[in-house]
Formats: sequence, structure tokens, C-alpha cells
Amino acid sequence: MELNSFVLSAIALLTVAALAVALFKHLGLGSILGLLVAGIVVGPHSPGPSVTAQVEDVRNFTELGVVMLLFLIGLEMKPRRLWSLRREVFGMGSAQILISGLLVAGYISLYEYSWRASLLMGLTLALSSTALVMQTLHERADIATRHGTAAFAVLLMQDLAVVPLLAIVPILSDVGTLSSDVPFWQQILVVAGMVGLVVGFGRYLVPIALRYLLRQHNREAFTLVALLAVFLAAGAMHEAGLSMALGGFMMGMLLSTSRFSFQIQAQIEPFKGLLMSLFFVAVGMSIDLEAIAAQPLLLAQHVGVILAIKLVVLLLIGVAFGLPRGTATRVAFMLAQSGEFGFVLFGSAKVLGVIDDATFVIAVSVISVSMLLTPLLVRIGDVAARRLEHRTSAPPTFEYPDTGDGPTKRVVIAGYGRVGHTVATLLEANDIPFIAFDTNPAHVERGEQDGRAVYFGDIGDVELLEAAQVDKAALVILTIDHGPTALRAVSHIRTAYPKVPVIARARDLEACGSLIRAGATLAYPEAIESSLRLGAEALQMLGISTGEVDSLLQGVRSEGYAQVVE
Repeated sequence: MELNSFVLSAIALLTVAALAVALFKHLGLGSILGLLVAGIVVGPHSPGPSVTAQVEDVRNFTELGVVMLLFLIGLEMKPRRLWSLRREVFGMGSAQILISGLLVAGYISLYEYSWRASLLMGLTLALSSTALVMQTLHERADIATRHGTAAFAVLLMQDLAVVPLLAIVPILSDVGTLSSDVPFWQQILVVAGMVGLVVGFGRYLVPIALRYLLRQHNREAFTLVALLAVFLAAGAMHEAGLSMALGGFMMGMLLSTSRFSFQIQAQIEPFKGLLMSLFFVAVGMSIDLEAIAAQPLLLAQHVGVILAIKLVVLLLIGVAFGLPRGTATRVAFMLAQSGEFGFVLFGSAKVLGVIDDATFVIAVSVISVSMLLTPLLVRIGDVAARRLEHRTSAPPTFEYPDTGDGPTKRVVIAGYGRVGHTVATLLEANDIPFIAFDTNPAHVERGEQDGRAVYFGDIGDVELLEAAQVDKAALVILTIDHGPTALRAVSHIRTAYPKVPVIARARDLEACGSLIRAGATLAYPEAIESSLRLGAEALQMLGISTGEVDSLLQGVRSEGYAQVVE
């Protein structure tokens, strides 16, 4: 039974999703499995009421969440970082697709499928779920680990493989062709042209537009232009026959070197989170319980054999490419499932007659069930990897992203005005790495001219604090003179990162007290400190010793400036 009212459908969907996520996270199974199960419950294949029968349309729309997820990954993956992964991308990734694809195709051919159908199904099922794996890595904060970067490299190559896989579908079809209307050389030109368009757009036009909007203090338009840039890149890649997610990743990587990257990440994160949640619900809605019940043993066999093939291949390839056995085990179990791209490719293959309806149902069921099993596989991989690492006494290797700002353990400065610039100069003179944020584009441009890591961003934004990795900071220094923003920032930092010390600037003693109550470790009233410094200089010029002056200043500060405040 399908709910006719949009409001009722939304209420049912949100209620089931919220309860499922809360339950599964409480049980330690993760939010993704909860969203997949919620999709099964509200899907058209469950016995209860369903929110919609147009599952494919919902899934197509929520794939924008995957695009934004890859965009955010691109923001963190600077071009030189990507270049350092070329061996894993083109080596490990290509080997995994070809070897796994051929072995799975060989297994499928045992069931008297044509070689065309077997080859297509094998190569498609060899791919993994970019959305599922990257979201899992993001939730576990594992993107920067050795197994996280290796998994990402393989997934990136799989996204690049979209073009040849789409191309072989009409070749393998008896009714389709490679497209006689569009010669192959012309298709290559279209791909090259779209890639060049995205590069030019993201490298030059988007930063100019964002800089103009920031000077106008138009943050709403700033967010809309950032979203527009992501979707234009995704649309361009889609028109070229490439993955939309690949377009989002390219745009993110192009903007990763801009001074707006952290603020863009903070603005996009809420949209990504919502759409990604709906995407996993849509995947759950695609699971056909009747098809699974019709041939449960055969489906279980297919899922088991394909998972086993991919696990063994990924493990052997990982070790062959120099990954520690524990890391290779984590990568293998994380990438063993089949991916959401299979829904699209198998749909195209069914239309062109490469596979029939029955084969389409079983293939989609294999993908759905393998994705459903992924959280369990990841947990098994963690247990197995820890045992291997314990035997070899080798701790897991972490590779934090290279931001170009020095070590990850750095100082975060909020505000790059007069005071912030002075603080940055002192830190730089003592070789202490720092990263600074300011909402004034002129201050950001000054930082860029100074050759310092100064970015546009509102330190009072919770998402920005996460994007800036404040949890890894040695110290946060607030030099902003806007009281409400400073209070909001201190409150957020103290709530989310209670162990990170915060030093704040305040206009007067009253503001100083408010900051201390909000959670600041230390706060200095600027006006009073200026007066004290002036008075100290006067005393020294009148013959009072430096030691006596310093002792006097320390006494005033230790008593909360009571001696100088009426």
C-alpha cells in the first residue's frame, strides 16, 4: 500500500529512519545499516505501507548526495596528494577491476549465461560502492588512514572505469551498437571538452564569483554558487558519459587550493548528510524481498561466492602492492560489496537485451544484499586486521592529509585583523605552524599576500570547526572583536573539543568574564591590557625597575584586574 500524501510519506520515512539509526547505532552496527533497513521497511517490496513505488527516481535524485560526498573528499584531496596516489589508483585499482571481473564472469558463465552477459555482469559486480565505503570512512574518521587512502584510490579507479563499461554495453548487445551516429573519436573529444570545461570553470570562474560574493557579504549566494558549481561539474561529466560523482570530485579538487575551501565544506556538509541518508534509504527500498524469497539459496550462493572472490583478490593485490597484511585485510573487507553503479548499468543492459528480466532481478538483488552486509564485513575486517597487526606487532599506519600548512598539530587563529596578524607573525618567527580564518575577504587576501595559511571561514560555525580539524589543534587563539561570534565559537569548541585550550581577546572586563564562563581557558581584556602596558612603560621611564613593574602587572592580572577597575 502506497501512502498518497507527501506529508504522510515524509513523516513515515523520517520516523522509521530515525528509529532505525538510533537503534542500530546503539547496537554498534552503524547508521548506514540502519538506513538500509529503514529503506526496506518503507519500500514497495515490504508488506506494510510504502512511501513511494518510484524507487529508481528517488535513487537517481539522492545520488546527488554521492556527488557532494565526492566533492567534499576532493576539497581535502589536493592535486599533489592525488598524484602521490597514482600507483594505487592505476595499479591496484586496474588490477582489482580486471582480475575480480574476469573471475566473477567465469563463475557466472557456469550458469549457462552467454559470454556477453557473463563478462558484463562480472566487470560490473567487481565494482564497489563509492557511496557506502566513503561514508563509512567518513563516519569512522578513517579517510586519512593507510587503509582509507588505499580504498579511496581503488574506488577512484572504479569511477574512472565507468566510461569503458558504459561503452561495452551497446557493443555486447545484439540490438545496439557503439553508436554509429557518434563516432568514437567524437566521443573522446566530448569527454576531453567537458573535462576542460570543468577545469576552466572550477579553476578560474568559480573562485572569482565566490570572492565577489564574499566582498558583498552575501553568504546565501555564496552557498548557492558553490552548489551550482558542484552540480554543473556533475552534469558535464554525466553528459560526457562519465560518473557524476567523478565530476563532483574534480570540482572539489580544483577548489581545494582556494582560500574558501574550509567555508565551502562547512556550507555543503548539511546538504550532503541529508542526501546521503536518503540515498541509503533508497538503496534499501530497492531490495526486493519477494525475489530473495523466491530463490534464497541460489541468491545466498551468488552473494557468498562473489564476496569470497573479491575478498581474496583484494587481499592478494593489496599485499602485492606493499600494503601491510592488516591494512590489506581492512581494504578487502571494506570493498568486497558490489556498487550502486550496477543499478544503472544493469538497467541499460536490460533495455538493450544483453540480460533478461530474471537476470536483472537476481543481479540487482546480489548488489543490494552485498551492500546490506557491508557494515558486518567491515567489523569482521577490523577484528581480523587487529589480530594480524598484533601478531606482527605493527601498529596501524596513519597518513594525515597534507594541507601544506605544516604538521597536523598546529595552532588555529580566529581572525586575521590587526591582532591576528601580530599573533601570526610571532608564531611564524618561532616556527610554530598555524592556520587562520577570517570572514573579511580583505584580511584573507592580505594573508594570501603574506604567504600564510589564511582562509575564509566563520569560526563560530560547527561544521567549519570539524573541517579545520580543531580536535587536532594544540591551541585555539580567538582574536575576533565581534562578541557574539567569539562567545559562540568558544561554546562550540568547548562542547565538541573539551581538551583543546582556547585563548581569547576581549574588548573589556565584562566581555572577558563572559568568555571565561563560556569555556575559554584564558581571556584578556584588550582595553585594560593596553592601559597596563602604557602604565608599565611610564613607570620604567620614571626609574622603576623592570622586575618591580613585571611583579606589579602580574599582581593586577592575578586579582582579576580589580585594582584598576572601579
